[in-house]
Amino acid sequence: MASIAAPADLSPAARRHRFAQRGLRSALLGVAIGLLLTIAIGSGLVSNLVQSICISMACWLTIDLLRVPLARWHHRNAAPGTPEALSQWPGWPLMVVAIVVGTVIGFSTGNALANLLLDRSAPGYYRGNWRQMVALLLGSLVPGTLVTYWFYSRETIAAKEAAIQTALRQAAEHRLKLIESQLEPHMLFNTLATLRVLIGTDPARAQAMLDQLIAFLRATLAGSRAAQHPLRDEFARLGDYLALMQLRMGARLQTRFELPEALAALPVPPLLLQPLVENSIKHGLEPAVAGGRIEVSAARDGGTLLLRVRDTGVGLSDSVASANGFGVTQVRERLAALHGAQASLTLAAADDTEGGTLATVRLPIGATETETSAR
Repeated sequence: MASIAAPADLSPAARRHRFAQRGLRSALLGVAIGLLLTIAIGSGLVSNLVQSICISMACWLTIDLLRVPLARWHHRNAAPGTPEALSQWPGWPLMVVAIVVGTVIGFSTGNALANLLLDRSAPGYYRGNWRQMVALLLGSLVPGTLVTYWFYSRETIAAKEAAIQTALRQAAEHRLKLIESQLEPHMLFNTLATLRVLIGTDPARAQAMLDQLIAFLRATLAGSRAAQHPLRDEFARLGDYLALMQLRMGARLQTRFELPEALAALPVPPLLLQPLVENSIKHGLEPAVAGGRIEVSAARDGGTLLLRVRDTGVGLSDSVASANGFGVTQVRERLAALHGAQASLTLAAADDTEGGTLATVRLPIGATETETSAR
């Protein structure tokens, strides 16, 4: 009545938990056997329960204790720290040895304990007839083998499920890295395209914009490789970016930031809001002759962090492409990979007389407070 080929969690706490589970299930098996014996042969319920529980628990414990040293010997050549070296499953050939030896020792020990508890002297395996002894041994081996296989199957399935979850998590992490590698060139190419135009039309502004770009990249690139950074840093990078854009748009671009101090230290993914700000400029303010204002704000709604990017541009109805553009798609994919259904991005028309578009990002605050790294 042993367990597992390759445990899903190799930590000592997880192993103790599974050990206790196997012990409880072995005790329940003893109860079931005791009830069946009482129904089949009509003897005393209490004595049948005590004997079957003692034998079941002794067999399970003996097999489980034999399994560990056999597994260590079987994996003696595995590299330290690998799943094979830490595995507590010796393979079926050695496990059969553990089941046979453990059943003989467990039955004898359990029977002796039951005799002690019940103040009686019931015979063990040998009852004066070797055929009876063989039949009794086989009768003990069958449930021991079946229960061992059941334990092995359950924990092998759990290990495979854990491996699948690990693979999915790693795939999500690689996808996030790919998305972030796409975000930075996207912003950079847009800025360089603007610089190319200004070099021919307004060299002075082009020089100022190039200086601002260098300062922006110096401040951004180091922090953008981290999985999380404080919300205040996200706002600071947006301020740098919008200062860069103001060199291009002049008085047509105004900005406003609202970041409560209580939320400033909350960790968020870097460059999360920048694609939305770029989206507001490209699809909201640039098509408007007079330009407009971009507002970036943060607020708390219970256990949710609300991050809003609002522009006073032409409005969502006049810029349908913005709803499915590069920036919006990338933000949604990052949120889905990091937080699943707990996070979201919505685009809606601003509900006041100034018009424009409002993008709202929702993040679980519990996750952002406890995550030190998403990768």
